[in-house]
Amino acid sequence: MHETKRAARRELLARRTAMPGEARGQADLATWKALRDFLIEAVEEGATVAAYRPFGAEPGSALEPELPERLSVVYKVLLPVLLPDNDLAWRESVPVGPLEETGDDVGGAGSSEPATGEAGEVPGADAVLPPEAVADVAVVIVPGLAVSHDGIRLGRGGGSYDRALARVGPDVPVVALLREGEFGLPVPAEPHDRPVTGVITPSKGFTSLR
Repeated sequence: MHETKRAARRELLARRTAMPGEARGQADLATWKALRDFLIEAVEEGATVAAYRPFGAEPGSALEPELPERLSVVYKVLLPVLLPDNDLAWRESVPVGPLEETGDDVGGAGSSEPATGEAGEVPGADAVLPPEAVADVAVVIVPGLAVSHDGIRLGRGGGSYDRALARVGPDVPVVALLREGEFGLPVPAEPHDRPVTGVITPSKGFTSLR
């Protein structure tokens, strides 16, 4: 099973990297609009949302302003901090001004932030909150390389988000951002896997898995 997952990760990462910058930017803008519409329906303004800062060729990495800054205009945003034991602590994202002032365009190159498992340090954020802080959020937005029809998520293999999602209540939406062709793939389930409740892809927008 582990070798199957490693092979799938390599293939999916290579596919993402090969995606042209212009196409990536257009896909990311569509993903953002679908996520924005979902959040408008799912949670109230000012609610706490757990998210992340996409890097490399991840969905959302070409957004300018970046995903956390866009979200923080309306919501309180918690971003993950990878701990030495691969668990996730959290930091609050620093809010920015309205998007009307900063624009709603996307670039094509993506973020230069390095990968650190499934999470990274958050520049300019305040004090680190404990791992249990995620238990109080209204929505969790998670990265993933693929999601099966029954919600099993293929991550990068560190298990960080599975540990974090174990602290999230059963009624809290957990949404993965994906590229085209990454939803509906067979993902082997393991006992520690925590399913997502929805996915967002550029062409189909939000798909509920509840």
